[in-house]
Amino acid sequence: MPLRVISGQSTRLSRTMHDIRYDEIHDEYVVPNPFASAILTFPADSNGEVPPKRIIQGPSTQLGSPGRLDVDPVHNEIYVPAGTSILVFRREANGDAAPIRVIRGSNTLLKSAASVSVDPVNNLIAVGMNNGLRPSPENNGGILIFNRLDNGNVKPRGVIKGPRSGIVRINQIDVYPPRALVVAASPGPVYEMEPDDAFVGVWSLYDKEDVEPLYKIPVGPGSTLKKPFGLVLNANHKELIVSDMRQQAVLTFYFPEIF
Repeated sequence: MPLRVISGQSTRLSRTMHDIRYDEIHDEYVVPNPFASAILTFPADSNGEVPPKRIIQGPSTQLGSPGRLDVDPVHNEIYVPAGTSILVFRREANGDAAPIRVIRGSNTLLKSAASVSVDPVNNLIAVGMNNGLRPSPENNGGILIFNRLDNGNVKPRGVIKGPRSGIVRINQIDVYPPRALVVAASPGPVYEMEPDDAFVGVWSLYDKEDVEPLYKIPVGPGSTLKKPFGLVLNANHKELIVSDMRQQAVLTFYFPEIF
């Protein structure tokens, strides 16, 4: 039995929620609602049919259909990938709030930005790109690295993309600031149920080109992974937690090498 359940019409939650982030400094959960074009924030001890503490929603937000996000509790900001843009909001923004920064333009190389993770220690942003239902070598996804305070039509400081990286598309990422690492789930082509080239990879946030991952967990009988989709790091226990859409399961790996 769950300890607490947040549900009901007053919560403004919808059928599909693709991400949830816990802000341990402010003890809050932040959730994107793609159907309502909204970002919802709840106190961590919420239970039952409770309304959000704050809602970012309205035409000024430029949110579109937000599927994923990340929270920087150190600098009090929320980051949202929005296709060809990265939107940055004040953490305490409420209502029809405009972004305080927007990374957008031809120089950014942003295409189908699907996930984002912020390193508040090294002041970097990692962006995972999930390029289309039928990616090709010319249109594969990748990981773009930006400076945290980048704004406007800026070039990424690093582009992890190409055959050596093994990336077909990126679904979700997380960063580990003490070692400036980015961990990414690459689930392979959408149309393949159990892709042979799916894996979880680890790169340096200072990588700048097509490089092999520093560490790699491939799909197969050894890892039992079939199509890794989401992930999160548990640094306290030196663990990597991965959700697998074909296994319909959550798998936990002891991974001390990256901590």
